[in-house]
Amino acid sequence: MESESESGAAADTPPLETLSFHGDEEIIEVVELDPGPPDPDDLAQEMEDVDFEEEEEEEEGNEEGWVLEPQEGVVSSMEGPDDSEVTFALHSASVFCVSLDPKTNTLAVTGGEDDKAFVWRLSDGELLFECAGHKDSVTCAGFSHDSTLVATGDMSGLLKVWQVDTKEEVWSFEAGDLEWMEWHPRAPVLLAGTADGNTWMWKVPNGDCKTFQGPNCPATCGRVLPDGKRAVVGYEDGTIRIWDLKQGNPIHVLKGTEGHQGPLTCVAANQDGSLILTGSVDCQAKLVSATTGKVVGVFRPETVASQPNLGEGEESESNSVESLGFCSVMPLAAVGYLDGTLAIYDLSTQTLRHQCQHQSGIVQLLWEAGTAVVYTCSLDGVVRLWDARTGRLLTDYRGHTAEILDFALSKDASLVVTTSGDHKAKVFCVQRPDR
Repeated sequence: MESESESGAAADTPPLETLSFHGDEEIIEVVELDPGPPDPDDLAQEMEDVDFEEEEEEEEGNEEGWVLEPQEGVVSSMEGPDDSEVTFALHSASVFCVSLDPKTNTLAVTGGEDDKAFVWRLSDGELLFECAGHKDSVTCAGFSHDSTLVATGDMSGLLKVWQVDTKEEVWSFEAGDLEWMEWHPRAPVLLAGTADGNTWMWKVPNGDCKTFQGPNCPATCGRVLPDGKRAVVGYEDGTIRIWDLKQGNPIHVLKGTEGHQGPLTCVAANQDGSLILTGSVDCQAKLVSATTGKVVGVFRPETVASQPNLGEGEESESNSVESLGFCSVMPLAAVGYLDGTLAIYDLSTQTLRHQCQHQSGIVQLLWEAGTAVVYTCSLDGVVRLWDARTGRLLTDYRGHTAEILDFALSKDASLVVTTSGDHKAKVFCVQRPDR
């Protein structure tokens, strides 16, 4: 938000050039997982009650925050043609996060450095309502599985949930400094990781809560596995925990040589939840069996491997894994690095298949569902589409005048929605001659 991105939160807004961006994505079948239909109601009922203050606020906006003409650029070197169809321009500072409503893919929610979050319509950029009341940068935002609720979270740890149809705030909670936030895939349950190492899980809107206590360091990234019963969480100390959401205990803990040698930046799971991919500032991506908790593969960029004189500290500062994900139709995984390398790995042979170079750092990547096409957004403000089978660049989309900080892809891959340091969110219509 990764970040895919998912990005880490801190007490003060960091300068843009020092931000890390993380992403995540969904993926392929390689390892068998015991079947069993998830029971979200069972999960929700098992939670314990807690008392906390609730805040009720309503904020209704009637402005239209969109322009169809490109405006003067912030960074002159990025000025040029604008391929976007719609530009949402109500934010007054960098826009950090975007999510689309999963049911219809007609609405977006964006959050930014201006302490604001907005829900708006993709077709014309019309504002539906403002998610008001945040007092710090909004770094996380997303819709519930059925698109009835939208959650926003700021760096200070204030989380708010709004009912989309009534535009009313229905729940709020103040946790510690926020690192990541995600909805459960099948229930009105919200999860978040905080700088104190805790992972929180709430049933919304009644507020039933569970906490999963990690090590005494930030829970930097997390993802609910597709079965809805487990979550994988990565920590600043390099450890990885796979949690049983119902029982509240860690099923597997990976640390030491099994974990990473630096803070985790991103995690992803394949379609059936049998495989997990983790990324870190140590430049490694680790393939983990969710069933056994064992590392079954390690991927490193060739650019680092070919520089034996580069010290560990130097390496971690100059490069890191920023985003990763699995292809849904082939045994492929993509890893995006801060140095601009997109690496496509063959999972069956655990070898590098293609290396696609960007001129600036990759912020996030997303696989298109049902194809072997991977999308990247980067610090040069460009969205690129790559054919993972050949490593060929299919097309790119331009229009931002600063770095892209997050992006989202519609289910049918007809729209890409981006957010940027130029204070804008943009909607691009994807047109591919190969489809």
